[in-house]
Amino acid sequence: MASYHLSVKTIKRSAGRSVVAAAAYRVGERIECQREGRVHDYTRKQGIEETFIVAPQDAPEWATDRSRLWNEAEASETRRNSVTGREWELALPSEISAEDRSQITRAFAEELVSRYGVAVDVAIHAPHREGDQRNHHAHVLTSTRKLEAEGFTAKTRVLDSAKTGGVEIEQMRGVWAELQNRALERVGEVERVDHRSLEAQREAAQERGDTLSAEELDRDPELKLGPAANSMERRAKAMAERQGREYVPVTERGAVVHAARQARAAFREMRERLELARETYGTAREEGQGRVSAGLAALRAATSKERGPGASGDIRERLAQVVGRSRDQDDTPKPEGRNYARERLKEIMEKDAGRDGQAAVHKLDGHSEYDLGEDTGRGGRKPSVNERLKDVLNKPRERLEIKDERDQEKDQEVEKDRDIDHDPGLSH
Repeated sequence: MASYHLSVKTIKRSAGRSVVAAAAYRVGERIECQREGRVHDYTRKQGIEETFIVAPQDAPEWATDRSRLWNEAEASETRRNSVTGREWELALPSEISAEDRSQITRAFAEELVSRYGVAVDVAIHAPHREGDQRNHHAHVLTSTRKLEAEGFTAKTRVLDSAKTGGVEIEQMRGVWAELQNRALERVGEVERVDHRSLEAQREAAQERGDTLSAEELDRDPELKLGPAANSMERRAKAMAERQGREYVPVTERGAVVHAARQARAAFREMRERLELARETYGTAREEGQGRVSAGLAALRAATSKERGPGASGDIRERLAQVVGRSRDQDDTPKPEGRNYARERLKEIMEKDAGRDGQAAVHKLDGHSEYDLGEDTGRGGRKPSVNERLKDVLNKPRERLEIKDERDQEKDQEVEKDRDIDHDPGLSH
């Protein structure tokens, strides 16, 4: 699953750091720091896939010489507490090729040069052998001064200011998300990344009426495992695979991350099934099938999607499990005997339908909306085609049967469609 990460750090002399040393380490080279009189040799460093420098068009020729470039950057700063460099750390999608990862990283570096006029030194790293093998990433080191024909000149105060720095970084976060999403789209990946906070994404989903996505985003940010826990979990996964058993996290952090990823996967699967059901129903209706037949075809398409041997339960039950808040996750005292997952599902159906809660609850229990009588606001009038269709699609499967004896010529088709009632259901 594609994930988003962009962080910005500064390299400060006050912290005892040198931009020359930072550059040498990230690209795995030997560079002498003329200001300190020290040699930084990282030629034995492994996992470096590609390095390159991007500089403004009018930059001097020595800008392509890494040693000269960063020694000049150090020399341009005279204060003891100067910030000599800025590092942009980027997570690269594992779903795309190494060439594509290089392409989007270079595009991001060129955007930094165009926007701020700085020199940019890029190092693309492969995943660490003891870490997550999807962890392709890049270290993008930039100068804090503009690089012009005469050398380093003015400071990039727009990034240093408390008023404008955050805004600029947020805009660059958006640029990086767009570059990744275009690359994912080119290779046919469905997943997309989003640079916004979970809260901002959730609010946007609510505004467009996407209740399921809003529920999926109603979570805390994923906990970072860290190198030690990640290594332990990788060994546990490998052992479980060799022994042919289900992987069980061995660390507390691993358990939290594993549960969060499973929940997100369940939501994605549910959304895919819902979209598939809608498309199937629309296609069946366009082909002239009746509402019941089209509804059964949609249900069959949703429940048969990528069914695995471990699949169990129907769509409604799985959805209730995903969106329901267990009592262990809520400190509020609750009376015994209540099904909170079911109640939460009813709330979602109510919001999605845009009608009163009584109608939504009645639908969930398997009754038609017009069975409610005058309380629904429709009185004794005959239900519309749309209302009857929604009634059929919201009934439990065991109630999906044709009661109109005048449709005898369709009995054989309906009997075949009912076979799905005996199917076990649904299966980073």
